[in-house]
Amino acid sequence: MNRTITRVTIPTLVRIKPGALARSGIYLDRMGHRRIVVFQSDGLPSDIIDLLKSALSDAKIEVTGWNNVRGNHFDEAINYFRSIHNQPTAIVAVGGGKALDIAKYVAFLCKLPFFSIPTSLSNDGFCSPQASLKIEGKRRSLAAAMPFGVIVDTQVCAQAPRSLSLSGVGDLAAKFTAIRDWKLSFHKTGEPVDDFAALLSDGSVHAFMAVPQLDESGLHQLATSLMMNGIAMEVCGSSRPASGSEHLISHALDQISVQPRLHGLQVGVATYWMSLVQGENSTAISNLFAATGFWDIIMKDRFPRSEWIQALEKAPSMKPGYFTILTLPDSKQQAIDFLTSDYLLSQCFRE
Repeated sequence: MNRTITRVTIPTLVRIKPGALARSGIYLDRMGHRRIVVFQSDGLPSDIIDLLKSALSDAKIEVTGWNNVRGNHFDEAINYFRSIHNQPTAIVAVGGGKALDIAKYVAFLCKLPFFSIPTSLSNDGFCSPQASLKIEGKRRSLAAAMPFGVIVDTQVCAQAPRSLSLSGVGDLAAKFTAIRDWKLSFHKTGEPVDDFAALLSDGSVHAFMAVPQLDESGLHQLATSLMMNGIAMEVCGSSRPASGSEHLISHALDQISVQPRLHGLQVGVATYWMSLVQGENSTAISNLFAATGFWDIIMKDRFPRSEWIQALEKAPSMKPGYFTILTLPDSKQQAIDFLTSDYLLSQCFRE
């Protein structure tokens, strides 16, 4: 009997709790990592950096390199890789998306364990098998190291701007439309669906919907749910469980918008929009956004309608051959009609 064996890499150490950052040195020591390289986000508050340095010092962890990451260009990642010396046993990243993306790609090149310490929960990138890097001015998703360890200090994340947590809510909600697009592709093209990855992604959204709030308890669940989405991508070997038509729209906005917004804020609105076209889950998504305050932040600073129509047209070309609801005839016109016929959606835009 022929069998396909699935082997995946998932985090071995997971700490999602208040005060986790102050114990990061203890966690590294327990895992046998006493010589590391650190990547931090540029502009990270000094108290966070001081807390990490103290934690590493107390555990007598040797830091052979401390890098301040400003950009996420592929060439920068290669330069960081070339600068690694003194044979570290792990790569550690603290902060937001750019630092984590650079670090996880460097860890991938070095074949070293990667420890992810996000200081906000704006998307699922802190625990995913891909790094978003710029190559010749365009954002590309490259294979990268899944974290060996995930350390989320919920007290630290609670201090981040609320817009970042709401961005995470928007990115999480995208799993509704992403899974629907994936199943639609199966019916239209025969593309296989990994049932476990789809179930993992879908379950993570519903878990957060049980506590749709951004207090410490809610942030704990948001971090857990976003982490599970990253693992779902590793399980099936693609971004399908987490990214569909809604992400294509956001990627197009990143290219054409005069002032692109946070990834998850763009994705969240695009998720609700595409759910209307798909004819599923729009009420659940709307209720989640109302409960968390997502709608409030969007309607305080509405998006330019013309840019979103351009992004809608451009979206399918962002990933040629990637079947979504936008591949179907008349779907774009249906989407444009919803911009005025759906009250909630119409409130997200200005002329």
